[in-house]
Amino acid sequence: MTRLERLYRIHGLLRNARQPVPMRRFVEELGVTRNTITRDFEYLRDFFAAPIVYDRDRNGHYYDPEAPEFELPGFWMNASELYALLACEQLLETVQPGLMAQRLTPIRQRIQKLLGDASEHETRLGQKVRLLPVLQRPVDNPVFIGIADATLGNTCLRIRYRARSHDGSGERTVHPQRLLHYRHNWYLLAYCEQAGDLRLFSLDRIDMPRMDDRPYKQIDAESLEAFIGDSFGLFSGAPSNRAELRFSPRAARWVADELWHPDQRGEWRDDGYYLWVPYSDPTELIMEVLRHGPDVKVLGPLELRVAVRERLEGALMGYVGKSGK
Repeated sequence: MTRLERLYRIHGLLRNARQPVPMRRFVEELGVTRNTITRDFEYLRDFFAAPIVYDRDRNGHYYDPEAPEFELPGFWMNASELYALLACEQLLETVQPGLMAQRLTPIRQRIQKLLGDASEHETRLGQKVRLLPVLQRPVDNPVFIGIADATLGNTCLRIRYRARSHDGSGERTVHPQRLLHYRHNWYLLAYCEQAGDLRLFSLDRIDMPRMDDRPYKQIDAESLEAFIGDSFGLFSGAPSNRAELRFSPRAARWVADELWHPDQRGEWRDDGYYLWVPYSDPTELIMEVLRHGPDVKVLGPLELRVAVRERLEGALMGYVGKSGK
């Protein structure tokens, strides 16, 4: 039994009692020592201001009838839900190290107290549940917090953005709409005044975000969802093509269970697994195809076949010459 469960049981005994409840009854019903119950009384008094008093003459505890009627807070979690909350805190810390540690430490400490003796499972939780980020691009916490605050507060930002498409950087005024965490990295979906449209910004390429007091432009949720979800991966725009891919039986054992796009379609055939994926910009789709090497063949459209072939030929050229054949 966790401390949380004991607190409920103690509260029930005291609330329903018509006379002071002797310590032996708490010990018998809760199956713990007198010292443990005494500490639970102290916790109820200190943390919840429970009006628990001791009647020496009748050797029992009760709620002070002169105090306002006392009830434990109505929203509670059981032990499993508390463990899940701790796991979520750990995952948040892995996704953005250092971001929530200071803010969540008081909550973690309270949960540990509520779990009581069962808190040893929380220690094992950090050992048993691990999130291993791959190819994660770090984002400075001041940058993340500034962008997150502006996104939640519907506030404009002035940012300096270093796009990967060229070496320079430029000032932009953006109206943050959504924060997206995709493949272990953070992106800001915002209305960009310079572009006059929605744009995605990788947080690791943003410098010096500053609040701007100009009127905020709110984009409707339907447009935001369409921008995010109507294309493959992060590339915006409604799908304009549909890739037809054939995977070898070996690769198909994994690919058949993967979700590449919500509107994809797959089919098993004698020569392998066929996958049809809608896309607009083919960049990320090409990357996905290349990671399967010889176990996938692009059947169409032609321009996608050519693009994948050119990437493969370019990679092969790096192994031709004096260094290797």
